[in-house]
Amino acid sequence: MVAAPTRKPEGRRAGTEPDATTVNHYCTYFDRGFLIQGLALWRSLARHDPAAVLWVLALDDATSVVLRRLGDARLRVVTLAELERDDPPLAAAKANRTRVEYFFTLSPCWPRWLLAHQPEIDRITYLDADLCFFAPPAPVFSAMDAAGASVLITPHRFSPWLSHYEQHGRFNVGILVFRGDATGRACLDDWRERCLAWCHDRVEDGRYADQGYLDAWPERWGQALLVLDHPGVNLAPWNWMQHRLQAAAVPPGQDSPPSEPGSAGLTVDGCPVIVFHFARFRPLDAAARWWQSGQLDYGIMPPRWREALYSPYLRALRAARTELRALDPAIDFPRRAGRLGRDFWRALPLRLLFGGDWLRAGDRFFNLRFGLGRWSGRALAIARKAFRRRIAPVA
Repeated sequence: MVAAPTRKPEGRRAGTEPDATTVNHYCTYFDRGFLIQGLALWRSLARHDPAAVLWVLALDDATSVVLRRLGDARLRVVTLAELERDDPPLAAAKANRTRVEYFFTLSPCWPRWLLAHQPEIDRITYLDADLCFFAPPAPVFSAMDAAGASVLITPHRFSPWLSHYEQHGRFNVGILVFRGDATGRACLDDWRERCLAWCHDRVEDGRYADQGYLDAWPERWGQALLVLDHPGVNLAPWNWMQHRLQAAAVPPGQDSPPSEPGSAGLTVDGCPVIVFHFARFRPLDAAARWWQSGQLDYGIMPPRWREALYSPYLRALRAARTELRALDPAIDFPRRAGRLGRDFWRALPLRLLFGGDWLRAGDRFFNLRFGLGRWSGRALAIARKAFRRRIAPVA
Protein backbone atom coordinates (compact mmCIF):
# COMPACT_ATOMS: atom_id res chain seq x y z
CA MET A 1 0.00 0.00 0.00
CA VAL A 2 1.29 3.47 -0.84
CA ALA A 3 2.21 5.64 2.13
CA ALA A 4 -0.39 8.23 3.12
CA PRO A 5 0.27 11.80 1.93
CA THR A 6 1.54 14.36 4.39
CA ARG A 7 -1.14 16.90 3.45
CA LYS A 8 -4.89 16.67 3.04
CA PRO A 9 -6.51 17.67 -0.26
CA GLU A 10 -7.60 21.28 -0.47
CA GLY A 11 -11.26 22.17 -0.11
CA ARG A 12 -11.55 21.00 3.51
CA ARG A 13 -12.06 23.55 6.28
CA ALA A 14 -11.32 23.03 9.94
CA GLY A 15 -14.42 22.84 12.11
CA THR A 16 -16.80 22.13 9.23
CA GLU A 17 -16.37 18.35 8.99
CA PRO A 18 -19.50 16.18 9.38
CA ASP A 19 -19.38 13.47 12.04
CA ALA A 20 -17.25 10.70 10.50
CA THR A 21 -19.71 8.05 11.73
CA THR A 22 -22.52 9.48 9.58
CA VAL A 23 -20.63 10.40 6.42
CA ASN A 24 -21.24 8.65 3.12
CA HIS A 25 -18.22 9.07 0.85
CA TYR A 26 -18.65 9.24 -2.92
CA CYS A 27 -16.19 9.84 -5.72
CA THR A 28 -16.24 10.83 -9.37
CA TYR A 29 -13.91 12.33 -11.95
CA PHE A 30 -14.29 14.80 -14.80
CA ASP A 31 -12.57 17.58 -16.71
CA ARG A 32 -13.65 21.09 -17.68
CA GLY A 33 -15.96 19.70 -20.35
CA PHE A 34 -18.06 18.00 -17.65
CA LEU A 35 -17.91 20.70 -14.97
CA ILE A 36 -21.56 21.63 -15.37
CA GLN A 37 -22.77 18.02 -15.16
CA GLY A 38 -20.40 17.35 -12.27
CA LEU A 39 -21.73 20.24 -10.21
CA ALA A 40 -25.33 19.26 -11.01
CA LEU A 41 -24.53 15.76 -9.74
CA TRP A 42 -23.10 17.19 -6.52
CA ARG A 43 -26.05 19.51 -5.85
CA SER A 44 -28.53 16.67 -6.35
CA LEU A 45 -26.50 14.34 -4.12
CA ALA A 46 -26.10 16.93 -1.37
CA ARG A 47 -29.84 17.59 -1.44
CA HIS A 48 -30.76 13.93 -0.99
CA ASP A 49 -27.86 12.87 1.26
CA PRO A 50 -27.00 15.74 3.63
CA ALA A 51 -24.15 13.65 5.10
CA ALA A 52 -22.51 13.14 1.71
CA VAL A 53 -18.91 13.97 0.89
CA LEU A 54 -18.00 13.94 -2.80
CA TRP A 55 -14.38 13.45 -3.79
CA VAL A 56 -13.63 14.78 -7.27
CA LEU A 57 -10.59 13.77 -9.26
CA ALA A 58 -9.98 16.91 -11.33
CA LEU A 59 -8.64 15.90 -14.72
CA ASP A 60 -7.32 19.37 -15.56
CA ASP A 61 -6.19 22.49 -13.72
CA ALA A 62 -9.24 24.56 -14.65
CA THR A 63 -11.53 22.04 -12.97
CA SER A 64 -9.56 21.94 -9.72
CA VAL A 65 -9.32 25.74 -9.53
CA VAL A 66 -13.04 26.36 -10.07
CA LEU A 67 -14.23 23.60 -7.72
CA ARG A 68 -11.97 24.84 -4.93
CA ARG A 69 -13.28 28.36 -5.41
CA LEU A 70 -16.76 27.05 -4.58
CA GLY A 71 -15.47 26.73 -0.99
CA ASP A 72 -17.66 23.71 -0.18
CA ALA A 73 -16.11 21.69 2.65
CA ARG A 74 -17.89 18.52 1.53
CA LEU A 75 -16.70 18.81 -2.07
CA ARG A 76 -13.11 17.64 -1.91
CA VAL A 77 -10.74 17.95 -4.81
CA VAL A 78 -7.70 15.86 -5.71
CA THR A 79 -5.68 16.58 -8.84
CA LEU A 80 -4.79 13.97 -11.42
CA ALA A 81 -1.12 14.79 -10.77
CA GLU A 82 -1.52 13.69 -7.13
CA LEU A 83 -3.01 10.36 -8.15
CA GLU A 84 -0.36 9.77 -10.81
CA ARG A 85 2.43 10.66 -8.39
CA ASP A 86 1.30 7.88 -6.05
CA ASP A 87 0.52 5.38 -8.82
CA PRO A 88 3.41 5.32 -11.34
CA PRO A 89 2.05 2.31 -13.29
CA LEU A 90 -1.12 4.31 -13.93
CA ALA A 91 0.85 7.30 -15.20
CA ALA A 92 2.86 5.01 -17.46
CA ALA A 93 -0.35 3.64 -19.02
CA LYS A 94 -0.89 6.97 -20.80
CA ALA A 95 1.63 5.90 -23.40
CA ASN A 96 -0.41 3.00 -24.81
CA ARG A 97 -4.00 4.27 -24.87
CA THR A 98 -6.09 7.23 -25.98
CA ARG A 99 -7.22 10.03 -23.68
CA VAL A 100 -10.69 8.49 -23.31
CA GLU A 101 -9.21 5.05 -22.68
CA TYR A 102 -6.94 6.54 -20.03
CA PHE A 103 -9.98 8.03 -18.32
CA PHE A 104 -11.58 4.57 -18.35
CA THR A 105 -8.43 3.25 -16.67
CA LEU A 106 -8.97 5.67 -13.79
CA SER A 107 -12.20 3.94 -12.73
CA PRO A 108 -10.56 1.40 -10.37
CA CYS A 109 -7.49 3.50 -9.57
CA TRP A 110 -9.36 6.47 -8.14
CA PRO A 111 -11.52 4.73 -5.46
CA ARG A 112 -8.56 2.47 -4.65
CA TRP A 113 -6.40 5.55 -4.00
CA LEU A 114 -9.04 7.03 -1.70
CA LEU A 115 -9.36 3.88 0.41
CA ALA A 116 -5.56 3.74 0.70
CA HIS A 117 -5.02 7.41 1.56
CA GLN A 118 -8.08 8.57 3.47
CA PRO A 119 -8.48 6.48 6.66
CA GLU A 120 -11.87 8.02 7.48
CA ILE A 121 -13.39 6.30 4.42
CA ASP A 122 -14.75 2.84 5.23
CA ARG A 123 -16.93 2.62 2.12
CA ILE A 124 -16.59 4.47 -1.17
CA THR A 125 -19.28 4.87 -3.83
CA TYR A 126 -18.10 5.63 -7.34
CA LEU A 127 -20.47 7.72 -9.50
CA ASP A 128 -20.32 8.69 -13.17
CA ALA A 129 -20.49 12.46 -13.54
CA ASP A 130 -23.64 12.32 -15.70
CA LEU A 131 -25.82 10.88 -12.93
CA CYS A 132 -28.45 12.85 -11.04
CA PHE A 133 -30.17 11.91 -7.78
CA PHE A 134 -33.94 12.12 -7.44
CA ALA A 135 -34.27 10.50 -3.98
CA PRO A 136 -32.05 9.55 -1.01
CA PRO A 137 -29.58 6.73 -1.77
CA ALA A 138 -30.10 5.07 1.64
CA PRO A 139 -31.79 1.96 0.10
CA VAL A 140 -28.56 1.22 -1.79
CA PHE A 141 -26.53 1.03 1.41
CA SER A 142 -29.29 -0.77 3.32
CA ALA A 143 -29.35 -3.51 0.67
CA MET A 144 -25.58 -3.81 0.81
CA ASP A 145 -25.59 -4.04 4.61
CA ALA A 146 -28.39 -6.62 4.60
CA ALA A 147 -26.46 -8.78 2.14
CA GLY A 148 -23.20 -8.41 4.05
CA ALA A 149 -21.59 -7.53 0.71
CA SER A 150 -18.21 -5.91 0.16
CA VAL A 151 -18.90 -4.81 -3.43
CA LEU A 152 -22.09 -3.59 -5.14
CA ILE A 153 -22.74 -3.31 -8.88
CA THR A 154 -25.81 -2.70 -11.06
CA PRO A 155 -26.85 -4.55 -14.25
CA HIS A 156 -27.61 -2.74 -17.48
CA ARG A 157 -31.02 -4.47 -17.61
CA PHE A 158 -31.13 -4.26 -21.40
CA SER A 159 -34.43 -4.94 -23.12
CA PRO A 160 -34.42 -8.20 -25.15
CA TRP A 161 -34.09 -6.32 -28.45
CA LEU A 162 -31.01 -4.53 -27.06
CA SER A 163 -29.20 -7.72 -26.10
CA HIS A 164 -26.48 -7.03 -28.68
CA TYR A 165 -25.22 -4.30 -26.34
CA GLU A 166 -24.25 -6.93 -23.79
CA GLN A 167 -20.98 -7.32 -25.67
CA HIS A 168 -20.06 -4.08 -23.86
CA GLY A 169 -20.78 -5.70 -20.51
CA ARG A 170 -23.77 -7.00 -18.58
CA PHE A 171 -23.07 -4.49 -15.81
CA ASN A 172 -22.74 -0.72 -15.89
CA VAL A 173 -19.91 1.21 -14.27
CA GLY A 174 -22.17 4.21 -13.53
CA ILE A 175 -22.50 3.41 -9.82
CA LEU A 176 -20.27 1.04 -7.84
CA VAL A 177 -19.76 0.63 -4.09
CA PHE A 178 -16.66 -0.80 -2.39
CA ARG A 179 -16.09 -1.41 1.30
CA GLY A 180 -12.64 -0.78 2.69
CA ASP A 181 -12.39 -4.38 3.91
CA ALA A 182 -10.02 -7.00 2.52
CA THR A 183 -12.44 -8.17 -0.18
CA GLY A 184 -13.40 -4.70 -1.36
CA ARG A 185 -9.75 -3.71 -1.67
CA ALA A 186 -8.84 -6.99 -3.36
CA CYS A 187 -11.58 -6.40 -5.93
CA LEU A 188 -10.23 -2.93 -6.71
CA ASP A 189 -6.65 -4.24 -6.87
CA ASP A 190 -7.63 -6.97 -9.32
CA TRP A 191 -9.71 -4.61 -11.47
CA ARG A 192 -6.88 -2.07 -11.55
CA GLU A 193 -4.33 -4.65 -12.68
CA ARG A 194 -6.58 -5.78 -15.51
CA CYS A 195 -7.31 -2.21 -16.64
CA LEU A 196 -3.62 -1.31 -16.57
CA ALA A 197 -2.92 -4.33 -18.78
CA TRP A 198 -5.78 -3.65 -21.24
CA CYS A 199 -8.45 -0.92 -21.29
CA HIS A 200 -9.45 0.09 -24.80
CA ASP A 201 -12.58 1.56 -26.36
CA ARG A 202 -13.36 -1.55 -28.38
CA VAL A 203 -14.71 -5.06 -27.89
CA GLU A 204 -11.91 -7.61 -27.94
CA ASP A 205 -11.74 -11.16 -26.54
CA GLY A 206 -14.75 -10.60 -24.30
CA ARG A 207 -13.36 -7.36 -22.92
CA TYR A 208 -14.56 -3.79 -23.30
CA ALA A 209 -12.86 -0.80 -21.67
CA ASP A 210 -13.15 -0.83 -17.86
CA GLN A 211 -16.68 -2.21 -17.95
CA GLY A 212 -16.37 -5.66 -19.52
CA TYR A 213 -14.30 -6.97 -16.62
CA LEU A 214 -17.34 -6.75 -14.32
CA ASP A 215 -18.97 -9.70 -16.10
CA ALA A 216 -16.67 -12.09 -14.22
CA TRP A 217 -17.30 -10.59 -10.80
CA PRO A 218 -20.34 -12.68 -9.72
CA GLU A 219 -18.32 -15.87 -10.11
CA ARG A 220 -15.06 -14.37 -8.84
CA TRP A 221 -16.39 -12.68 -5.70
CA GLY A 222 -19.43 -14.83 -4.91
CA GLN A 223 -21.51 -13.78 -1.90
CA ALA A 224 -19.23 -10.81 -1.26
CA LEU A 225 -20.78 -9.19 -4.35
CA LEU A 226 -24.30 -7.74 -4.45
CA VAL A 227 -25.90 -7.26 -7.86
CA LEU A 228 -28.50 -4.64 -6.95
CA ASP A 229 -31.88 -5.18 -8.59
CA HIS A 230 -33.54 -1.91 -7.49
CA PRO A 231 -35.24 -0.50 -10.65
CA GLY A 232 -34.73 3.09 -9.49
CA VAL A 233 -30.94 2.80 -9.21
CA ASN A 234 -29.11 3.50 -12.46
CA LEU A 235 -32.34 3.91 -14.39
CA ALA A 236 -31.07 4.87 -17.82
CA PRO A 237 -31.84 5.40 -21.52
CA TRP A 238 -31.13 1.70 -22.19
CA ASN A 239 -33.54 0.23 -19.61
CA TRP A 240 -36.40 2.64 -18.85
CA MET A 241 -38.71 1.01 -21.42
CA GLN A 242 -38.92 -2.14 -19.27
CA HIS A 243 -40.42 -0.28 -16.33
CA ARG A 244 -43.50 1.67 -15.30
CA LEU A 245 -42.82 5.23 -14.25
CA GLN A 246 -45.25 7.25 -12.17
CA ALA A 247 -44.95 10.90 -11.22
CA ALA A 248 -47.02 12.97 -8.84
CA ALA A 249 -49.63 15.06 -10.60
CA VAL A 250 -48.66 18.65 -11.35
CA PRO A 251 -50.46 20.89 -8.80
CA PRO A 252 -53.18 23.24 -10.09
CA GLY A 253 -51.70 26.47 -11.37
CA GLN A 254 -48.30 24.89 -12.05
CA ASP A 255 -47.76 24.34 -15.76
CA SER A 256 -44.32 22.77 -15.60
CA PRO A 257 -42.54 19.97 -13.71
CA PRO A 258 -41.01 20.68 -10.29
CA SER A 259 -37.82 22.72 -10.44
CA GLU A 260 -35.51 20.32 -8.63
CA PRO A 261 -34.76 16.64 -9.28
CA GLY A 262 -36.63 14.59 -6.72
CA SER A 263 -39.42 17.02 -5.92
CA ALA A 264 -41.91 15.20 -8.17
CA GLY A 265 -42.22 12.01 -6.12
CA LEU A 266 -41.14 9.78 -9.00
CA THR A 267 -41.55 6.02 -8.68
CA VAL A 268 -40.59 3.20 -11.03
CA ASP A 269 -42.36 -0.14 -10.59
CA GLY A 270 -43.50 1.19 -7.22
CA CYS A 271 -39.96 2.01 -6.02
CA PRO A 272 -38.51 5.52 -5.76
CA VAL A 273 -36.41 6.74 -8.66
CA ILE A 274 -33.13 7.22 -6.81
CA VAL A 275 -30.58 7.99 -9.51
CA PHE A 276 -30.91 8.39 -13.28
CA HIS A 277 -28.04 8.04 -15.74
CA PHE A 278 -28.22 10.88 -18.30
CA ALA A 279 -25.75 9.25 -20.69
CA ARG A 280 -24.91 11.11 -23.93
CA PHE A 281 -27.32 13.95 -23.08
CA ARG A 282 -25.75 17.19 -24.30
CA PRO A 283 -26.50 20.32 -26.34
CA LEU A 284 -25.61 20.35 -30.01
CA ASP A 285 -25.65 24.10 -30.60
CA ALA A 286 -24.18 27.15 -28.87
CA ALA A 287 -27.57 28.37 -27.63
CA ALA A 288 -28.36 24.96 -26.06
CA ARG A 289 -31.70 24.76 -27.86
CA TRP A 290 -30.96 21.58 -29.81
CA TRP A 291 -30.05 18.59 -27.64
CA GLN A 292 -28.80 15.11 -28.29
CA SER A 293 -31.05 12.89 -26.19
CA GLY A 294 -28.68 9.92 -26.04
CA GLN A 295 -31.66 7.64 -26.71
CA LEU A 296 -31.60 7.03 -30.47
CA ASP A 297 -30.33 3.45 -30.26
CA TYR A 298 -32.55 2.46 -27.33
CA GLY A 299 -35.99 4.03 -27.69
CA ILE A 300 -37.18 7.63 -27.30
CA MET A 301 -39.03 8.53 -24.11
CA PRO A 302 -42.63 9.67 -24.31
CA PRO A 303 -43.29 13.28 -23.24
CA ARG A 304 -44.44 12.50 -19.70
CA TRP A 305 -41.23 10.65 -18.88
CA ARG A 306 -39.18 13.44 -20.45
CA GLU A 307 -40.89 16.08 -18.35
CA ALA A 308 -40.53 14.05 -15.16
CA LEU A 309 -36.81 13.31 -15.63
CA TYR A 310 -35.15 15.51 -18.22
CA SER A 311 -36.85 18.83 -17.52
CA PRO A 312 -35.75 18.94 -13.85
CA TYR A 313 -32.27 17.82 -14.90
CA LEU A 314 -32.13 20.61 -17.48
CA ARG A 315 -32.94 23.09 -14.71
CA ALA A 316 -30.19 21.56 -12.58
CA LEU A 317 -27.70 21.94 -15.44
CA ARG A 318 -28.70 25.54 -16.04
CA ALA A 319 -28.39 26.36 -12.33
CA ALA A 320 -24.95 24.74 -12.24
CA ARG A 321 -23.90 26.69 -15.32
CA THR A 322 -24.98 29.97 -13.74
CA GLU A 323 -23.15 29.16 -10.50
CA LEU A 324 -19.94 28.24 -12.30
CA ARG A 325 -20.01 31.20 -14.68
CA ALA A 326 -20.12 33.52 -11.67
CA LEU A 327 -16.65 32.17 -10.87
CA ASP A 328 -15.37 31.83 -14.44
CA PRO A 329 -17.42 33.43 -17.26
CA ALA A 330 -15.68 31.22 -19.82
CA ILE A 331 -17.32 28.06 -18.49
CA ASP A 332 -20.08 26.70 -20.70
CA PHE A 333 -21.34 23.51 -22.25
CA PRO A 334 -18.50 22.25 -24.46
CA ARG A 335 -18.60 22.99 -28.16
CA ARG A 336 -18.44 19.56 -29.77
CA ALA A 337 -17.70 20.54 -33.34
CA GLY A 338 -16.86 16.96 -34.27
CA ARG A 339 -20.47 15.97 -33.67
CA LEU A 340 -21.56 18.19 -36.56
CA GLY A 341 -19.25 16.46 -39.04
CA ARG A 342 -20.02 14.01 -41.82
CA ASP A 343 -21.10 11.17 -39.52
CA PHE A 344 -23.58 13.46 -37.78
CA TRP A 345 -25.27 14.56 -40.99
CA ARG A 346 -25.27 11.04 -42.39
CA ALA A 347 -27.22 9.86 -39.35
CA LEU A 348 -29.56 12.87 -39.31
CA PRO A 349 -32.47 11.19 -41.17
CA LEU A 350 -32.60 8.44 -38.54
CA ARG A 351 -32.33 11.01 -35.76
CA LEU A 352 -35.30 12.92 -37.15
CA LEU A 353 -37.35 9.80 -37.89
CA PHE A 354 -36.91 8.36 -34.41
CA GLY A 355 -36.87 11.65 -32.52
CA GLY A 356 -33.32 11.20 -31.25
CA ASP A 357 -32.69 14.96 -31.08
CA TRP A 358 -34.79 17.26 -28.96
CA LEU A 359 -35.61 20.94 -29.32
CA ARG A 360 -35.77 22.91 -26.08
CA ALA A 361 -38.56 25.42 -25.52
CA GLY A 362 -38.12 26.92 -22.06
CA ASP A 363 -37.61 23.93 -19.78
CA ARG A 364 -39.37 21.40 -21.98
CA PHE A 365 -38.17 19.24 -24.84
CA PHE A 366 -39.91 18.46 -28.10
CA ASN A 367 -38.67 15.94 -30.64
CA LEU A 368 -38.96 15.98 -34.41
CA ARG A 369 -40.58 12.59 -34.78
CA PHE A 370 -42.61 10.91 -37.46
CA GLY A 371 -44.08 8.07 -35.46
CA LEU A 372 -41.50 5.53 -34.27
CA GLY A 373 -40.11 7.27 -31.19
CA ARG A 374 -40.02 4.88 -28.25
CA TRP A 375 -39.87 1.89 -30.61
CA SER A 376 -36.64 3.12 -32.20
CA GLY A 377 -34.48 0.64 -30.31
CA ARG A 378 -36.63 -2.32 -31.38
CA ALA A 379 -36.88 -1.06 -34.98
CA LEU A 380 -33.15 -0.47 -35.26
CA ALA A 381 -32.43 -3.93 -33.84
CA ILE A 382 -34.68 -5.53 -36.49
CA ALA A 383 -33.02 -3.45 -39.21
CA ARG A 384 -29.58 -4.53 -38.02
CA LYS A 385 -30.55 -8.21 -38.12
CA ALA A 386 -31.98 -7.86 -41.63
CA PHE A 387 -28.85 -6.07 -42.79
CA ARG A 388 -26.59 -8.73 -41.30
CA ARG A 389 -28.56 -11.46 -43.09
CA ARG A 390 -28.15 -9.62 -46.39
CA ILE A 391 -24.38 -9.38 -46.07
CA ALA A 392 -23.81 -12.83 -44.52
CA PRO A 393 -21.36 -14.89 -46.63
CA VAL A 394 -22.76 -17.83 -48.55
CA ALA A 395 -21.57 -21.19 -47.22
